[in-house]
Amino acid sequence: MRRAVALAARGLGATSPNPVVGSVILDAAGEQVGEGFHQRAGGPHAEIHALREAGERARGGTAYVTLEPCNHTGRTGPCAQALVEAGVRRVVYAVGDPNPQATGGADTLRAAGVEVEQGLLAEEAEAVNIAWLTSVRLGRPYVLWKYAATLDGRVAAADSSSRWITSPESRADVHRLRAEADAVVVGSGTARSDDPQLAVRGIEGAVQPLRVVVDTDATAVRPGARVLDATAPTLVAVADDARTDHLPAENVLRLPRAEAGPGLDVEALLAALHARGVRSVLLEGGPVLAGSFVSAGAVDTVVGYIAPVLLGAGPAALADAGISTLSQALRLDVTDTVRLGPDLRITAVPAPARKGN
Repeated sequence: MRRAVALAARGLGATSPNPVVGSVILDAAGEQVGEGFHQRAGGPHAEIHALREAGERARGGTAYVTLEPCNHTGRTGPCAQALVEAGVRRVVYAVGDPNPQATGGADTLRAAGVEVEQGLLAEEAEAVNIAWLTSVRLGRPYVLWKYAATLDGRVAAADSSSRWITSPESRADVHRLRAEADAVVVGSGTARSDDPQLAVRGIEGAVQPLRVVVDTDATAVRPGARVLDATAPTLVAVADDARTDHLPAENVLRLPRAEAGPGLDVEALLAALHARGVRSVLLEGGPVLAGSFVSAGAVDTVVGYIAPVLLGAGPAALADAGISTLSQALRLDVTDTVRLGPDLRITAVPAPARKGN
């Protein structure tokens, strides 16, 4: 199963709106004879790749799968039935499928006389597939907010210069995050000051994510902006009443303004992206946009790249997030810390509400 989890991770960023799934087949003697992962939406699922590699040796064997085998016919057939037809004797899967259209595979397998077990390495399998699972459970994309800051929490100097606060190692790691995401989102401030391209670089075979600029009044993205090049698809999210004559119509996404505060309605933005098949969002900045996502309760994971640098002045990583007193603070549980060159990468998730808070 651990090998199946590692295989599943190879599909990150390429399978949406489908999940990432890995599968390993053992023959009746317990020898590995097939493996596979879901490589792209519309293509064969992990179990099919593994069964094809195993051939007749799958008969009487065991299939390990990170997600409950699907039970429906979409662009591909039901994997549960494929496992039955291959003569697999036993199926072990890590995480149950929460998608009501696809669940029931375990029941189909049991009805056909296949031995079924659930829960092996469930925590690891859930972690690698957290974006898709979150999108199914919440009906919106999973959001990972990434920022790079100095040790005293500044994302730029007082004169707005910010290149480069963190090391080449940290910047390379950010491209990994982009490659694993379906969409990269920045705000108008970042678009105006940095003119970012937001493409994945340095990762062979990476699927370029959708680039999204939240430009409420349509003033930051101008003709010739790097984000409008042909490297990857782009959406410029603007207010319903914004003038967009200077932008290609196919790049414009009109959304309602936020009811409170500046900017666009975050829930409407995420709903529009979800409708386009986006299941994971990498929120790259800046502080104002990050504040609106935090205020909306729409940040699932925080990844901070902290450089051993002091500035003493300049914008903080997070602007107004609707938090006015310490008791309202969004408290996090740190799940991972890694050294990247001279920097420290900290990964954290919102902590469960504590009594008394």
